[in-house]
Amino acid sequence: MSLELWFAGDERLAPSQDPRVAVAQLDAVVAVDPEVAVMGERIRALVADAAGPADRTTRPGHLTGSAFVVSADGDRAVLLFHTKLQRWLQPGGHADGDLNLAAVALREATEECGIVGLGVYPIAIDADIHEVRPPNEDAHLHLDLRFLVVAPEGAELVANHESEALRWVERERLGDYELDAGLIRLAAAAFRRFDSGANDAGA
Repeated sequence: MSLELWFAGDERLAPSQDPRVAVAQLDAVVAVDPEVAVMGERIRALVADAAGPADRTTRPGHLTGSAFVVSADGDRAVLLFHTKLQRWLQPGGHADGDLNLAAVALREATEECGIVGLGVYPIAIDADIHEVRPPNEDAHLHLDLRFLVVAPEGAELVANHESEALRWVERERLGDYELDAGLIRLAAAAFRRFDSGANDAGA
């Protein structure tokens, strides 16, 4: 596969406090996908105005990092039923001050899937703005940069407390899970990028 994947321990995944790192990651996906350009501009504006754009207390919203985890053969993806939000979602979560959102996505995927040896494609494949209403918190926005993460062969899932269910789902069965439009768009982008890399490798 021609996808360049970065793995835990890579110095390029070191935490960053530099907003330019997140902006560059955002610019990359906006440049190749006009569908998310409007959301990208809004994220950019909110980040520019925020003292702590990656801090979970920042309002009206803060940056987050998500991972669409694909199996090594590209036939399946990970979905989890989120304990707090009570919805089927991709792995992901708060940046907690880290503006290297590729690193955030990989860390969250590792924690929520329990898989060792995940690799992240470091160019964001989607961006999304959505409101969340967690229990005992005010409603706020997640300004989410989303990355393709690839699992090693034979990877087995181990759930943590953040999900009530965690499973591999065949790509043609994702439509059975009442996913929101943003996640459907993310899945399409992830499989498109994965398939493109696989085809390049086989050329």
